[in-house]
Amino acid sequence: MQKFVITKEGELRFGDVRLHKDLLPWGEDECYGGGFWKVEACSISLYGRSFDFGAPDFSHVRRIDWTGIGGKPSFLIYYPNYPDLDNAEHVFANP
Repeated sequence: MQKFVITKEGELRFGDVRLHKDLLPWGEDECYGGGFWKVEACSISLYGRSFDFGAPDFSHVRRIDWTGIGGKPSFLIYYPNYPDLDNAEHVFANP
């Protein structure tokens, strides 16, 4: 399943994994939340929340690892109340 997490180091990671934990660095069991992703026509939609780690806190994102979604950067849009498309937020790495 297409999932993402925000690691304790502030890296937003994507992957096609069974568990959100599978996206964390070896031995790490904490993160700033996660959710699900899907490719749209002009962006990547982020939605939902990790059962184990909770809703994502994008204020902690310092870098984005694009390898889990093909290595090509794209616009990221988070839908906090998916499938309701209101209140969408653009996601980016914070300096």
